[in-house]
Amino acid sequence: MTDATKGLFAMIAACVVWGLSPVVFRELTGVPPLEILAHRTFWSLAIFGMLLALRGRIPELLGVFRKPWNTILLCFAACMIFGGWYLFIWAVQSGRTTETAMGFYISPLVAVAFGRIVFRDRLNGLQWFAVAMVAVAVSLLAFGLGAPPWIALTLATSFGLYGVIKKRLGLGPVVSVTAEIALLLPVALVILWQSSHNGTMQFGRDFWTSGLLIFAGPMTALPLIWFSYAVSKLTMTTTGLISYLNPTLQFFCAVVLFSEPFTLWHSTAFALIWIALALYSVSLLRQERQRRKSAIALVASGTTVM
Repeated sequence: MTDATKGLFAMIAACVVWGLSPVVFRELTGVPPLEILAHRTFWSLAIFGMLLALRGRIPELLGVFRKPWNTILLCFAACMIFGGWYLFIWAVQSGRTTETAMGFYISPLVAVAFGRIVFRDRLNGLQWFAVAMVAVAVSLLAFGLGAPPWIALTLATSFGLYGVIKKRLGLGPVVSVTAEIALLLPVALVILWQSSHNGTMQFGRDFWTSGLLIFAGPMTALPLIWFSYAVSKLTMTTTGLISYLNPTLQFFCAVVLFSEPFTLWHSTAFALIWIALALYSVSLLRQERQRRKSAIALVASGTTVM
């Protein structure tokens, strides 16, 4: 099996876990989102810590905090990931998984917009049109439902900002995520202590609930590890296209498994978003093909000169 094939399987596995995670959080409906988030933080940090320890990378992790600017950016990133995780869990438990799926569908295009604003990335006409179609889709849904899809917009914006911060940091994915979760550990411990003190803690009440809360750790850590491996083996175009499997599975959970309301306004908005993503994917494939042609031409030119 080639490295590219391994990367492909790793990317698919990560997206499948992310896409089906609403099933676990829906099963934990009786547990407050903050307690779930605290356990998710604690158990995933334990996994990341063991992984870095086995690889002898703990000094690298500690070195991240020696730079004040890195620490500040990591704090902002931790806030983004904490808020995004909390909103996602709350939305699933509140029967609004359809909106989380929409959020992850439009997230890549929100990231494109942030790239244009912050990093002055150039967008071609097809990409601009895709971004405009998403704006129209969100506006139609807001008009039809009488309120904007704020969960989807907040998730897409928070993860878009998270991506901007990560790009500024320039750290390895596993080390940076471990550092972010480590910053969240004190918050998680306070939440768990408060839950225990108030007698509202659900962990330990029954085997099934406690097992699922522990499972939230590997469910968080392993897909991130698989994703970081896939990114190192696949092109950004390939990882970007496969990543749509995540919101597609979330959409399946919402409509098929959870039977959430899906109106004509929802179907119209989602249709526009899917068309926008198809156009955006076509533009990515064209750019990838052009890069390959340029690389081949450069190699051929170098060979001729020699």
